[in-house]
Amino acid sequence: MTKSSTNAAAEPIIVLVLGVSGSGKSTVGSMLAGRLGWPYAEADDFHSEANRQKMAAGHALTDEDRWPWLETIAEWMDGRIAEGRSAVVTCSALKRSYRDLLRKNRPQVRLVYLKGSRELIASRLTARQGHFFPAQLLETQFATLEEPTEDEHPYVVPIGGTPEEIVDQTVRQLGVV
Repeated sequence: MTKSSTNAAAEPIIVLVLGVSGSGKSTVGSMLAGRLGWPYAEADDFHSEANRQKMAAGHALTDEDRWPWLETIAEWMDGRIAEGRSAVVTCSALKRSYRDLLRKNRPQVRLVYLKGSRELIASRLTARQGHFFPAQLLETQFATLEEPTEDEHPYVVPIGGTPEEIVDQTVRQLGVV
């Protein structure tokens, strides 16, 4: 049975699609939301202009840069929960502390970790056009990455397949269809 975004009786869930830049978060997240008929938010849209400029210049963000951004994403999730609507949001959420902030007092959050090799993700980043995140920052992403652990109950989805296959596997793992 599908959990509907409009069914008040069903507890809403917030699917947090996470992974390093280039892992397919935006593609998978938007396709997943479209398939389920749920609202979708791209975490990159919540970045301040200063954060965007810093990354575009090839500088990694600090935790101090990220905390206000993460709080804004959490507020968006709280809005969907208050409305009783399931939703999908993408966010790199590379550190446990970031995921803890996003999950704090939100039992509705389900982590979907898109996992892939450095080589595969690097090839995707070099092929990507018009994105403010330069491929040379990938190493900083992997250096920062703290993969979700069992106690976070992540759904780990390998990214070797097509976007459709990844979404299919995600839907199966979440049990929402």
